[in-house]
Amino acid sequence: LNALPQRAPRQQIRFLPAPGKDESKAMELVATRVPMLADHPLVRGPRFRRLKIGAGHRLDTKASGVFVLGIGHGNKLLTYLYNCHLTKVYTVGGLFGKATDDFSDTGKLVEKTTFDHITREKLERILAVIQGTNHKALLLHSNIDMKTQEAYELAVKGLIRPMEKSPPIITAIRCLQFTLPEFQLEIHCLHETQQYLRKIVHEIGLELKSSAVCTQVRRIRDGVFTLDDALLRTQWDLQSIQNAIGKCQLKVQTEIEKTLG
Repeated sequence: LNALPQRAPRQQIRFLPAPGKDESKAMELVATRVPMLADHPLVRGPRFRRLKIGAGHRLDTKASGVFVLGIGHGNKLLTYLYNCHLTKVYTVGGLFGKATDDFSDTGKLVEKTTFDHITREKLERILAVIQGTNHKALLLHSNIDMKTQEAYELAVKGLIRPMEKSPPIITAIRCLQFTLPEFQLEIHCLHETQQYLRKIVHEIGLELKSSAVCTQVRRIRDGVFTLDDALLRTQWDLQSIQNAIGKCQLKVQTEIEKTLG
């Protein structure tokens, strides 16, 4: 904002001495319009010194992907979006055969195990169990009687989800790639942390009679926002940010009205 062309300094009326029009007056005061020095950029400094920016669902230092920010009035919208309890989607990379103290591939190595017995079919069976268990938790924390018309209408709209704080819930999980010892998962979840997702990878390794560490956590969707909406670091300029706000405005408003009325 401060790099853009600024408006000219405001003008003020000053009575300044000037040579008289006749010989009887050597000097006289003349009303003159001059710029206000207090409004000059070299005097007042940058026009914009403070901009209220809020962070949505945070990402830790080892994760990447979609990170939503609110600017000005957008901070209020962030609160509304948070109260919608929307699903987030991650791609999570894993590596069989190792265990570390923080469940990531950069942590302190505590164990090495064999992994040749693991197959994609065995992995997908474990994922199905995880999804089924979490589906029961989803219905429990949604506080909805599944035999009612209300539950049916919410299910049609895709709105069955906890509308209050709950433990982390995985609504869907599937294997995207499997090439021993590496694998990649797509995880749809609510109220999670990135460390929780790394722990899930660790527990999958244990269930398969082996061990596993997380190599990557990348958020590819946060509610209505996807990677297509995200701005790269090279696009952090005023025009790109304005375009992004305009592009997402309708999506945000529609989701808030649909969920919160």
